[in-house]
Amino acid sequence: MAEKQKFYVVWKGRMPGIYPSWDECRKQIDGFESALYKSYKTNNEARAAFEKGPSALQSTQKKNNISPAGTFIVPSICVDAACSGNPGIMEYQGVETATRKRIFYAGPFPEGTNNIGEFLGIVHGLGYLKKYNLRVPLYTDSATAIAWVRKKKANTKIEPSQRNAGLLLLIKRAEAWLHENTWENPILKWETADWGEIPADFGRK
Repeated sequence: MAEKQKFYVVWKGRMPGIYPSWDECRKQIDGFESALYKSYKTNNEARAAFEKGPSALQSTQKKNNISPAGTFIVPSICVDAACSGNPGIMEYQGVETATRKRIFYAGPFPEGTNNIGEFLGIVHGLGYLKKYNLRVPLYTDSATAIAWVRKKKANTKIEPSQRNAGLLLLIKRAEAWLHENTWENPILKWETADWGEIPADFGRK
């Protein structure tokens, strides 16, 4: 089956506009600092979003027939964590949002929490994007982890032990990375109620 055509809005790029293919869109954004762009299913949706401006990235805009399911940005990556117990065995991963292809994984750690995993997943994802010079958003479904990253501090109450010593060291390294580096990638909240489970979900609910 042929892939349905998408329309790509570029609000900030070499030449802002609406493009009928990813290749044409990519020419406008590759290497362009702080590029803003998004794909839409129809030309009408794309035109409405382009006229609204970059705020369309964060709004469903039902009056313009932009459905909630179509509001997340592609290309992007997303991260998620899984934890059996609190604390318990924890792991986290990052995937390509569109394909669900895993791009990194860490764990299992014998004594962690879901919030720690979400925090480390974001920092690992930011490091990955910086390493490969990818100017795309990063999604997480954890508001707590987003707050920790903004403060550059994991506000965990987990008690230090021999079982979690390696994990706590990893947290310190992540905090140091946040203090020593800058990034332009937006860290965005995945809206589970509108879009379903985040693609990085481990599927164990």
